[in-house]
Amino acid sequence: MDAKEIIARRVAKEFKDGDVVNLGIGLPTLVPNYIDEDVEIILHSENGFTGIGPAPEADQIDPNLVNAGGMPVTIIPGGVFFDSAMSFTIIRGGHLDATVLGALQVDEEGNLANWMIPGKLVPGMGGAMDLVGGAKKVIVAMTHTAKGDLKILKKCTLPLTGAKKVSKIITEMGVMEVTPEGLVLTEYNPEYTLEQIKEATEADLIIPENIREMC
Repeated sequence: MDAKEIIARRVAKEFKDGDVVNLGIGLPTLVPNYIDEDVEIILHSENGFTGIGPAPEADQIDPNLVNAGGMPVTIIPGGVFFDSAMSFTIIRGGHLDATVLGALQVDEEGNLANWMIPGKLVPGMGGAMDLVGGAKKVIVAMTHTAKGDLKILKKCTLPLTGAKKVSKIITEMGVMEVTPEGLVLTEYNPEYTLEQIKEATEADLIIPENIREMC
């Protein structure tokens, strides 16, 4: 199982019946493939619909049905289409129970940087700032490092998307919760030692005695 699959499978366990959830572009779009059939949630797409289903098979692709990142998706029975005004009313109105986003950097205070690297051409922030500001819970789903560079820091150095908004970080190495006391490692992947996880993390990790294996 590769890192992205490990992360997406674990993120899928975060939701309960009735949750309204927005998934960011990239890795978070894998999450619908692993949501338990017994859990009914409403997946919101920033570009104007609810009811995202699992990724389509090659013969199911509809070029007119894509997510906010332009990737083909499916829509489940009961899905609803609407305009951008309604989509951002849902986001800004506090109607999202959670949003799942990737990150360039996240720090122990819950600050998130995920939209630009100074000096590099970027298309824009998109709805990331609105999502981070409007969702009740912000979950960062990302690989623990990027080509050896640490991404979970004491303090973000890139321009912020949102300040002190992240609730939880899920990587292939473990699950971390942002608390007033600091970053708590609540679950770890037994494929890695706790020492390896600490070495891959610049932020100080609080490791409880009752830490459990990542499920």
